[in-house]
Order: sequence, then structure tokens, then C-alpha cells
Amino acid sequence: QVQLVESGGGLVQAGGSLRLSCAASGRTFSSYAAAWFRQAPGKEREFVAAINWSGASTGYADSVKGRFTISRDNAKNTVYLQMNSLKPEDTAVYYCAAAQAGYYTYYTQDYKYSYWGQGTQVTVSS
Repeated sequence: QVQLVESGGGLVQAGGSLRLSCAASGRTFSSYAAAWFRQAPGKEREFVAAINWSGASTGYADSVKGRFTISRDNAKNTVYLQMNSLKPEDTAVYYCAAAQAGYYTYYTQDYKYSYWGQGTQVTVSS
């Protein structure tokens, strides 16, 4: 069992930056792939970024590529999402997720992730 707790959300102006953190507890987090998803009001949850268990392999949604960076520190059992050049359309609840996966593997589909955090609100004002 893995428990995930997100933090770092808040209100920021367009063009600003935020760094989200996802702290894991429970089983050895370093053996899990991790990802960030988001859900805006009235919209379906969508993939944002993912990372394999070692941090060697990452993937991004086209909408955030070049602006967001996912990383992890397995010694701290934490995954990060650095968000730069934020836009109003980035406003959403951001969720951290984890799944057991192979060495270079991460997933972009939410149903492949077994563990989820409670979410953190990100609001970008224009």
C-alpha cells in the first residue's frame, strides 16, 4: 500500500510558476512509476506528466511540454512537478498517482494507476 499526499498548489498569476510535491509513504516508493493528472471543473481528468521509478524516463502531455518538468527524489520518497509559464487553462485540481511498473515504464492512462492522492488546487489568474 502506498499513501500519497500532494502539496504546493495555490493561486498564481499567468506567467508565474509553482512547484507541486507528492510525498509518498508506505511501501518502497522507488519501485513505482508516478504521474500527475489534473481535472478542471466540468472536464474529465487528463494526463499531465509521468516518470519511471528511477527518473530516467519521463513523458508529458502536449499542452504542458516545455513548460512543466516532472522529477523525483527517491531518497525523500517525493515526486515533483515544476510548472512554469502558467496559463489560465492550467487551472485544475492536480492529482499525484503511483503504480508498480517495469524499469523504464510509466503510464499515461489513469486507470493503470492504483494509488492516488487527494489533490491540490492550482488556480491561474489572467
